[in-house]
Amino acid sequence: MIKYILNKMLISMQKKYDYDVTYMQDVLSADLSAFFKYLKFQSMANYRGGLPAAPLYAAKLRAILWDDCGPCTQLLVNMALEAGVPASQVSAIINKDLAALPDELTQIVEFTDLVLAHNPGADDIRPHIRSKWGDKGLIAIAFSISSCRVYPALKYTLGHGKACSRVVVNEQTLTPTDKNNAVTG
Repeated sequence: MIKYILNKMLISMQKKYDYDVTYMQDVLSADLSAFFKYLKFQSMANYRGGLPAAPLYAAKLRAILWDDCGPCTQLLVNMALEAGVPASQVSAIINKDLAALPDELTQIVEFTDLVLAHNPGADDIRPHIRSKWGDKGLIAIAFSISSCRVYPALKYTLGHGKACSRVVVNEQTLTPTDKNNAVTG
């Protein structure tokens, strides 16, 4: 009965976001205990630390582009738009169009890319982020960056990874090209 209820929850997510949840259904079907561990991970992935949606999704979107340029990216785009992040900012984050972003988002985009590249230049930006959003905000960014890397790894490991595809932000189609930027298509 519990698997049935959890599967209904997954189907609801699939319909809401037009997102393939087969990998989650496979985990649920194979091992209920493992699925509950996955759900526990969701609480870390969804930690906000008092951050507004835009900086949180700036970190998430930049992080997901490092490991996935397909369905997971589209899911985060849809969630960012649903959370009220303007489409123009979502596009600028994906395209790494720093001139089109407010300073606070530019810092998050640059910081995320530097963190993922293991570049010590992140050390120069971290104090600005901490002074703007405090330790809780920095932790939320850390959790966002870290957690976004788990989903593509999980999907590819289970055989559900997808090749790069176009991402749609409202009516605009973007084609993520690499870790550093994307190109409109």
